[in-house]
Amino acid sequence: MTPAPDPARDEVEILTSLEDRILKAVEMVNALRAENAGLREKLQAVLADQANASSNSDHLQVEIRQLRAEREQVRTRIEKLLSQMESLSAG
Repeated sequence: MTPAPDPARDEVEILTSLEDRILKAVEMVNALRAENAGLREKLQAVLADQANASSNSDHLQVEIRQLRAEREQVRTRIEKLLSQMESLSAG
């Protein structure tokens, strides 16, 4: 003969199973929160790097414009000097 089912034992097993699932869910939520916090930190670092790169790019653009202007001034001065040298040699 099979033993009679014990309703109290079944309830304890159900509660134990439920407790295990709840504990696993809590662990998963905690792990996801930690991962989320880490990702937020990485995002902030990337955004800061992007801002620095943008600022650096702006600075480099200004410097390029200045160097091009200086180059044009030097070119103009050299052309004047060459013209003066030609006038000396022609005269």
